[in-house]
Amino acid sequence: MSRTAVITGGAGGLGKALARSLRTDGWFTALVDLPGSALEAAALEAGSDSVAAYGCDLTDPDQTAHTCSRIVADRPSIDMVIYNAGVTQIGTFAEMPLKTHRTVMEVNYFGAVHVAHALHDAVRESRGTHLAISSVAGFTPLVKRCAYAASKHALEGFFKTLRVEEKPFGVTVSIAAPSFVATNLGNPQQQAGGIARPGSATDGVDYMDAGEAAKIILDGAKSGKAMIPVGRIARTAWWISRLSPTLYARLMERNLRPDQDN
Repeated sequence: MSRTAVITGGAGGLGKALARSLRTDGWFTALVDLPGSALEAAALEAGSDSVAAYGCDLTDPDQTAHTCSRIVADRPSIDMVIYNAGVTQIGTFAEMPLKTHRTVMEVNYFGAVHVAHALHDAVRESRGTHLAISSVAGFTPLVKRCAYAASKHALEGFFKTLRVEEKPFGVTVSIAAPSFVATNLGNPQQQAGGIARPGSATDGVDYMDAGEAAKIILDGAKSGKAMIPVGRIARTAWWISRLSPTLYARLMERNLRPDQDN
């Protein structure tokens, strides 16, 4: 029986790339995303033998618990959970409504916590892996991403602590930190308050292909790496921010100025 990976945000660009890569290695993928045509198309892409789709609003804890219970009932084991669902936010704090902070946190942070809570026992039983998709903004500041950076910092704090708590039970926790992955360039579908689809901002640098990012992420998780910087920019940011936070801030200000157009 094939191993099962649950992927939130499974209908998005990076989610689909992660699912494709896992299925190539013989995994079954349970895709969780908002109900709709995008989720249906992602499931049809692979065929019924290696994928199942579950429509769910992860900001609703009861709905999330019910969906995760269905997945556990449907599969013999839950061997990996990839916390990939999220939204980005574009705009300075000065121009951003307070509601944006709550919305971004509900999706990026609490959505992951709801899933982790619902699948905690199943992952422990399989001695499996929690794989959180964070961002460079999870360990550094990022101009015009105040709410987004806050949500990713919270995500990393949660999973770093979970790693310590679950290690005695044979559970692995990895955090992947991509920089800019080109999944929705030119298609932001921006909402009020600057909330937009991930990978849609045009003020990034050195964009990566989703398939390339997925390979780096899964190779790192397979090796049991605690932290997986994804791509040249992420690796550079990781080391510079650790060695000299002041230098990193200066470089970021030079390359991502607040007055740049989106």
